[in-house]
Amino acid sequence: MNARPTRFNSVVHGYPRPQLQRRDWTSLNGRWDFALDAEGLWRKPSEVTWIASIEVPCAPETPASGVGATGLFRTCWYRRKFHVPSLQVSERLLLHFGAVDYLAVVWINGCEAGCHEGGYTPFTLDATTFLDGSGDMEIIVRAEDDPLDLSKPRGKQDWLNEPHSIWYPRTTGIWQTVWFERVPATFLDRIRWTPNLERWEIGLEAWLGGARREELRLGVKLRLGNALLADDTYTVVAGEVHRRIALSDPGIDDYRNGLLWNPATPTLIDAQLERWGGRG
Repeated sequence: MNARPTRFNSVVHGYPRPQLQRRDWTSLNGRWDFALDAEGLWRKPSEVTWIASIEVPCAPETPASGVGATGLFRTCWYRRKFHVPSLQVSERLLLHFGAVDYLAVVWINGCEAGCHEGGYTPFTLDATTFLDGSGDMEIIVRAEDDPLDLSKPRGKQDWLNEPHSIWYPRTTGIWQTVWFERVPATFLDRIRWTPNLERWEIGLEAWLGGARREELRLGVKLRLGNALLADDTYTVVAGEVHRRIALSDPGIDDYRNGLLWNPATPTLIDAQLERWGGRG
C-alpha cells in the first residue's frame, strides 16, 4: 500500500503506520502547548499552568523539541486545539498515539478519554463520543515517567542527570506521531499475514472493529507490481476472517520464487482489503 500525505495539514507528513493505510487521516505533529510538572503534583488539566510550547513528537529532553529539559522531572503535560472536518453519518474518529513514555492519561474536550501504560507501544482512542458538534477539539495529555523508577521497562534510558556507561539520555512524553483518522461504523481493525513456503500459501487473519454487522464480506487483492496474485472475497464470521490464500502453481517456469524476500531483492506484495456488504 502506498502512503498518502494528509489532506488537511499544510505540512505534509508521511502515513505513520506501514499497514492499514486509509485516505482520510490527519497528522497532529507540530506545536503543542506544554508544561513541566517536576514533582507530578498536578492531577487535572485545570491545575496546569501552560507557559511553554513543544514540537511533537520530539521528546522534551531533545533540542529539536524547543524545550531541552535535561533535568529530572516526573510528569509533563501537552495540549493541542484543532478543528475536525465534519463526519459523515455513522463514521468514527480514531485518535492514535505512536508512543508516549510512560504512563499516559488523555482528556478530549474536557473529558477523560482513556489511559495507557507502556512507553514503547501504540494505543488508540475512539474520540467520536467526545465531539461537541462544533468540530472543535481539545486534546490534553498527562505523561508520567518517574526517572528514578528502575523497575519499569526503560531500554537504556539513564536515571542520572548525565548519561553514563552504556546508558542513553532519557526520553519522556510523546515521542512518536499523534494522528487521527476517519473510519466507518464497522472497520478493519487488525490484520496478520503468515507465509507458508512449503505450500506456497499466505495466511490471512483479519479482525473488524466497531459495530457488529451481519452478512459482511472482506475483499482481498494481492499484487506484485502490475501482476495480480489473488483476488478473493470472504465472509466475515463473528467479526473475523481466517483464511489461507494459495498462490497458483505455474509449472516449470515458477514465478513464485521471485516473491521471496532477500536483501538483494526486497520484494513487497501490495495488499488491498475492502469491507463491503452487511446489514444491521
